[in-house]
Amino acid sequence: MLKNKGHSSKKDNLAVNAVALQDHILHDLQLRNLLVADHSKTQVQKKENKSLKRDTKAIIDTGLKKTTQCPKLEDSEKEYVLDPKPPPLTLAQKLGLIGPPPPPLSSDEWEKVKQRSLLQGDSVQPCPICKEEFELRPQVLLSCSHVFHKACLQAFEKFTNKKTCPLCRKNQYQTRVIHDGARLFRIKCVTRIQAYWRGYVVRKWYRNLRKTVPPTDAKLRKKFFEKKFTEISHRILCSYNTNIEELFAEIDQCLAINRSVLQQLEEKCGHEITEEEWEKIQVQNETSACFEDPCLGARGSHFS
Repeated sequence: MLKNKGHSSKKDNLAVNAVALQDHILHDLQLRNLLVADHSKTQVQKKENKSLKRDTKAIIDTGLKKTTQCPKLEDSEKEYVLDPKPPPLTLAQKLGLIGPPPPPLSSDEWEKVKQRSLLQGDSVQPCPICKEEFELRPQVLLSCSHVFHKACLQAFEKFTNKKTCPLCRKNQYQTRVIHDGARLFRIKCVTRIQAYWRGYVVRKWYRNLRKTVPPTDAKLRKKFFEKKFTEISHRILCSYNTNIEELFAEIDQCLAINRSVLQQLEEKCGHEITEEEWEKIQVQNETSACFEDPCLGARGSHFS
């Protein structure tokens, strides 16, 4: 009888151990639908969902704007652990068949993991899953010091149905949200903007220098002075008043004045001079000349 009892107890222990190991494997693979321990939990969740549907109330939209609190800048740069509580122990872990999961890392341990990741340059390199830069998207650091996009890691876990690191295959890792990639991306953007601005300033200064200082090469020097000469001539031409309409208006005004003067002369001396009038004018001219020169007058009398 005692042998039968001992044999039956060993069988029971083997059965319990087999069930515990099977449950642990299902937990590890995260197959919730096949878990023996979670069957009652699923029924409780269904009951809770039904009670929540009954207790829901209709929300009336009044059209008024709701005050939304803007996120603080400090919270956006704050690092935090995504899974602060360790997962519950499985039956196999409670029986001692499998070792328990590692305890949560302290802040000092997370700092060491982060320093190891910085030395490896994981935040500088692209995400190993999507092969894209981290930029300003959420970034997670694993306890094995590997870095991924948060969305990429969640998609990988959902696809593989496991919680293993995509690079080193470590199980049951711990995750922490960090912002090293965003910080490096901001620094890269700032340096790029500064480089563009400095290049623009230097190019502008060099352009002004080329305009003022003649080059040493003979061909370039000749082109420089030709360009200067054309600029000076163009500036001189622009300084003159080249309004053609005003010029034509002045010409028309001068022509009108000349026509009026000619018309006045024609009115005063409009008739033609006859031969008798020409003889009278000639005689008057001679007499006036004799009175002006007495020698001519004496000679005229002597000859007469």
